[in-house]
Amino acid sequence: MPITANDTKRKSWIEVPENSDFPIQNIPFGVFLTKENVVTVGTRIGDSAIDLGALQQLGYFSGIELTDDMFIQDTLNDFISDGKKTWRLVRNRIADIFDQNNPKLRDNAGHKDIIIFKIDEVEMQLPVLIGDYTDFYSSKIHASNVGKMIRNEENALLPNWPQMPIGYHGRSSTIIPSGIPVHRPIGQSLPPEGLTPVFGASRLIDFELEMAFITTDANVMGEMIPINEAEDYIFGMVLLNDWTARDIQKWEYMPLGPFLSKNFATSISPWIVTMDALEPFRVASPKQNPSPLPYLQQKGRHAFDINLEVSIQPEKSEPTIVSKSNFKHMYWTMNQQLTHHTSNGCRVNSGDMMGSGAISGPTEDSYGSMLELTWGGEKPLKLNDGSERKFINDNDTITLKGFCENSQVRIGFGEVSSKLLPPFVRK
Repeated sequence: MPITANDTKRKSWIEVPENSDFPIQNIPFGVFLTKENVVTVGTRIGDSAIDLGALQQLGYFSGIELTDDMFIQDTLNDFISDGKKTWRLVRNRIADIFDQNNPKLRDNAGHKDIIIFKIDEVEMQLPVLIGDYTDFYSSKIHASNVGKMIRNEENALLPNWPQMPIGYHGRSSTIIPSGIPVHRPIGQSLPPEGLTPVFGASRLIDFELEMAFITTDANVMGEMIPINEAEDYIFGMVLLNDWTARDIQKWEYMPLGPFLSKNFATSISPWIVTMDALEPFRVASPKQNPSPLPYLQQKGRHAFDINLEVSIQPEKSEPTIVSKSNFKHMYWTMNQQLTHHTSNGCRVNSGDMMGSGAISGPTEDSYGSMLELTWGGEKPLKLNDGSERKFINDNDTITLKGFCENSQVRIGFGEVSSKLLPPFVRK
């Protein structure tokens, strides 16, 4: 089935600002609360939020096999469960409905009042009920930088790292959408000068610039997803900020890896950009040496050229861009991550989320964390207001943005933006 929604010659009758992340060729999926306090599944074109529940009730998806309440829900899980054919049919239909040459909705003022909202009139929600969350460690540059700081240059990567995607299971209960603030966590850490741990507020809060993919129901327990089929089970992608308490992490991570240093908060962007929308931006992955074992070997272009940036904004001040990176630098691809995840028979469900791990590029200004950008605090960053940062201060706002662009179209993710607050105080 062709992806007609990607036609770069198509224009919408909804106004789309120049350099918008959301032209008619994007058509992401999300969930929002309307001004009437109704929660609905929706999409976005330009600065307009579109109520897909209302669109369905008014008959605009006739001919596509959907349950009557498919979009009148507070999550996308059921829609994602329907699979790739349904995703493509719905996305193609939405593109047709909002094509400038289609008068059916364009010229129906009554329907438009019910279906279309200004983006600032809605409140974005988590797009899916995330049952399970796995975070990978798939940037060779990031893993090497961290390894150099912990060990030395000769032993930066552990022997297993080049052989398989390394990951750990995170906590879905603290995944939050953009705009929700995060409290500085409290936990155990070992002071640099001490031999006895202390319990208190983390001093070294960091961001990690990541992306994540959302899966559909992929397998039954015991079944591995073959590498050449893995992408069929990936619905789309979001931006992800993997908040990290570096001092807590340093004390707790041996021998089982991250725990409380990571699971206090994970922020994601609210619009899921589909793999169909990202199709024009495929690129080759970095060469893998040594060659992976046969079950992880793949041919073709399975990386995506997604420009990424991170900014820090102190309270009552302007933001400073501190990192510019690109998703194409990832050593292990999403397909390899999903295949490896299921290689032992682990079941993957609709709405599960898989984080990429910090995305670091080859230059110092493209590193994906403060740990790397300041090299463990040895090289503080200077912000536009003259202040310096080794790590993140209370009341700083961290914003991640991402977009793909070629000579014909720009497809973006919007942003994930969260403010760091002081430790939670129980009243």
